[in-house]
Amino acid sequence: MRVLVVTAVPAERDAVTRAFGGDPEVRGVPGAELHRAGPFDVLAGGAGPAAAAAATACALAAASAPYAAVVSAGIGGGFAPAAPVGSLVVASSVVAADLGAETPDGFVPVTGLGFGRDTFLPPEALVRDVAEATGALPGTVLTVSTVTGSAARTAELLAAHPGAVAEAMEGFGVAEAAARFGVPALELRAVSNAVGPRDRAAWRIGDALAALTEAFGKTAPVVESWTRHDRIDRYRD
Repeated sequence: MRVLVVTAVPAERDAVTRAFGGDPEVRGVPGAELHRAGPFDVLAGGAGPAAAAAATACALAAASAPYAAVVSAGIGGGFAPAAPVGSLVVASSVVAADLGAETPDGFVPVTGLGFGRDTFLPPEALVRDVAEATGALPGTVLTVSTVTGSAARTAELLAAHPGAVAEAMEGFGVAEAAARFGVPALELRAVSNAVGPRDRAAWRIGDALAALTEAFGKTAPVVESWTRHDRIDRYRD
């Protein structure tokens, strides 16, 4: 069984496939291209949770054989000091941080409104194995539709989610689509910038993409071991 990897943009997709050298095999799927490299089928699904969910669902529906897992991957913002620029994070939980409602008493998550869900929990064993193989920091990765750009918003997010290590824009959408197909999901991010006031001069996108390439080279044996054992069936049960 293979693993589907969903990134936001082609630069992230190419960073993943670069871990395996050569030119990836390219296949068309509805609305995107799949780049096959190592045990991974990688697509750039677009920015934001809606695009990520749609691209993931299309790829899962079009697959000729079931995928063992889906990985949301790319670069993202890290919460200092836990996740400095250039480091890796792997989600122990994927949380939709701004899915809900504003009220006079503050933000209420969608679950507090009595419907929906705002959290997905990747398989603990897979998170642990990926963290050990790559050196990634496990923790909560927040999915936001608007990237954080102020100290005040950073403080709000950390107050609401004390275990947060990073934020990005696609993880929850990927996990939501994967759950509809009964496939476990994971999120792996390389930190390109600190969450907080926007300072483009301090961003290290190239370094983060290089870290992502290295991470997927180390992740491949973990994923291949995962797909050969009965962990997937136990997860689905």
